[in-house]
Amino acid sequence: MSYEWLALLAAALWACTSLISVTPSRVMGAFAYSRWRMGLVSLMLLGATLYNNQWQMISLSQAGLFALSGFIGVFVGDTALFACMNRLGPRRASLLFACHAAFSAFLGVWLFNEDLLGWPLLGAACLFLGVILAVSFGRRSEQHSWEKITGSVSIAVALGLTAALCQSLGTVMLKPLMSAPEYSAIDPVAGSALRMLSAFSAHCLLWLSGYKLARTLKPINSKLFVMIAANGFLAMAVGMTLMLFALRYGDVSVVALLSSTSPVLVLPLLWIVTKQAPTRSAWLSAGLCVLGSALLIFG
Repeated sequence: MSYEWLALLAAALWACTSLISVTPSRVMGAFAYSRWRMGLVSLMLLGATLYNNQWQMISLSQAGLFALSGFIGVFVGDTALFACMNRLGPRRASLLFACHAAFSAFLGVWLFNEDLLGWPLLGAACLFLGVILAVSFGRRSEQHSWEKITGSVSIAVALGLTAALCQSLGTVMLKPLMSAPEYSAIDPVAGSALRMLSAFSAHCLLWLSGYKLARTLKPINSKLFVMIAANGFLAMAVGMTLMLFALRYGDVSVVALLSSTSPVLVLPLLWIVTKQAPTRSAWLSAGLCVLGSALLIFG
């Protein structure tokens, strides 16, 4: 499977798990939900890495880079995203988070001299336009709780853009590790485990400090636990590992743009949950994203 398909599969998983995140994040709070999620994912990835015995492939300096990426991209980025989602709902939060594609594309061209010309450039334009249309002009009914805006819009927008920027920085800094021939022995699962352990450790330290926002709003129960575990496994254990594989073989800008199709994939899922069909503009945006993906993959 080529790296483009890996990035698209990661986007599909993130679309599904974004809806799973809404209830536990709002019930427990963004910090508590992120802490539980990262803790469970850390156990999953740690178990897989120990089973495959891949730790020895990563040096201390490389482990430090993975840990820094996890702190920025997962601890700060994911927590900011869930805080934004609690205020704006999954559709609007997805729009803001999709900006990580623009951040990553810029950083990829600037830092790694990556090319984005010809048909791939047209595909990137179609893809990004489709993402924006999908979440900007979808049905905006306030009848469903997921569409309601809570609290300050400016703070929510700042949180969403912070999440996008942190996701971009956390991804771009791993590009040299995942693509250089001398680092080909690095296992993406072990890398993901280090990122999660770093983020979980930061959350635990914040919780132990007594920081008010880190407290759990309502205690976890068996239903929430299952939702968090399923979400973590699909989004982080599988989705982020696929992203690391994609980064090993592909350009940061293309991988970021393909992974940003999640907001489009969210639309039919929201239709099922909210019982409200997307508008014509939403379907148009989905078509643009399909066209953009095709041009990126086959252009």
